Amino acid sequence: MNSNLSRDTFEDLFTAIVSIDNIDDCYDFFDDLCTIQELKAIAQRFHVARMLRAKKVYSEIVKETGASTATISRVNRSLLYGCGGYDKLLDREQENAQD
Repeated sequence: MNSNLSRDTFEDLFTAIVSIDNIDDCYDFFDDLCTIQELKAIAQRFHVARMLRAKKVYSEIVKETGASTATISRVNRSLLYGCGGYDKLLDREQENAQD
């Protein structure tokens, strides 16, 4: 786990998130938790990560997602040097698509 995230601070939140068992409850929880702009930013980063893993170039990612090059660079750094969180979820997404 990344040392920037204190287990004490985030444990309850993350436990609540992993307990969500359907998409409607997920929508409801995140609609209550985040502003629409926060959710759009998170969704955009995930989309950027997916495109980077597909070897898309920055200009193509900017055009499709509207993300800034700074955001793309940040996501790319996380993919290259982060904790592997994007990779775990993108791998899972790919596995589920194959089922």
